[in-house]
Amino acid sequence: MPTLCGMNRAFTTEAVHAGRQDLADLGVHAPPLDLSTTYPAPDSHAEAERIAQFAAGEQPAGSALYSRLHNPTVARFESAMATLEQADAAVGFASGMAALTACLQASVIAGKPHVVAIRPLYGGSDHLLATGLLGTDVSWVQPDQVAGAIRPDTGLVIVETPANPTLSEVDLATLAQACGSARLLVDNTFATPVTQQPLVHGASIALHSATKFLGGHGDVMGGVVACDEEFAKLLRQVRIATGGVLDPFSAYLLHRGLPTLPVRVREQSRTAAMLAELLADDDRVSAVYYPGLVEDRPTQMDSGGAMIAFEVDGDATKVVSAVRLMTPAVSLGSVDTLIQHPASLTHRIVAEDARADCGVGETLLRLSVGLEAAVDLWADLDQALDAR
Repeated sequence: MPTLCGMNRAFTTEAVHAGRQDLADLGVHAPPLDLSTTYPAPDSHAEAERIAQFAAGEQPAGSALYSRLHNPTVARFESAMATLEQADAAVGFASGMAALTACLQASVIAGKPHVVAIRPLYGGSDHLLATGLLGTDVSWVQPDQVAGAIRPDTGLVIVETPANPTLSEVDLATLAQACGSARLLVDNTFATPVTQQPLVHGASIALHSATKFLGGHGDVMGGVVACDEEFAKLLRQVRIATGGVLDPFSAYLLHRGLPTLPVRVREQSRTAAMLAELLADDDRVSAVYYPGLVEDRPTQMDSGGAMIAFEVDGDATKVVSAVRLMTPAVSLGSVDTLIQHPASLTHRIVAEDARADCGVGETLLRLSVGLEAAVDLWADLDQALDAR
């Protein structure tokens, strides 16, 4: 049976149609791109009240007034993401880091500056939390220590599962119970809503670097947070005040990418599973980290996903330099396969001892599997591994 979403329609159906409810009334088939920065507001007295509503994080009907307050193209993408993550609302941002920043600022505004965080996280996320730049007080814990770390001023519990870059998983239902009244924020970038919907398992917030699988083609940057309307209002207040908005053209590309998201992710996941098995049987590889290879694991993911981490017996950086078909680069989720050395790149700004504690060592490589044929990707890996 296909996975159901939202209105009891299959996820693949919702991925095609979500955020397009107004197209028939507009008399168009494809979602239009609205690049306006400002909108007519002839009745100043009436618009004064609406400005106050926007400032409070609401989305009143009528003129958008100014694109930092509201944009129809951005709103369509947000509506679609809320549907796919089975959330009340979604709020778009200029990047995944802008999205995380807004979540932290929203918690501080609400008088909840304490954050409980579980490593590993994306290196940029780890760095932002470690600096305390936004006025947060962070407690780094293991998943089974979360309940004991919760305080009256705890606003967020942050986890990434599967984790970047080690692919370790945390049981979301169990973790959500441990959070009590604190909001559980799950970075769902690696899994995507195709394979995992955190809110279904008790989380409060699903965050994405939309730059990755949601965009899917390595040509657009954005972030999005799916959550309840109460938290969405806080996020919109932060977005309006700080200006970290998702631009209309990026929103247009992200929304255009959603109909193929299930097809892309499922095919990439099938290829990743095959490559993970080949790597696990290779003497040149000392360890493979892939959810699909783990027997005793949470049941929240529908597949193992499209990301693989593995350790080589030798110099991992030489493997990166030796690939010919794959692209040696940071980022992930594109239609082409990317490989990188986390200790040198995405997690270089994480403290060395913290990197070591969460398994980001010098022999670790991270692979984002694209849509190329598995046989061609393995041929490239096979010859590259000889260079280690």
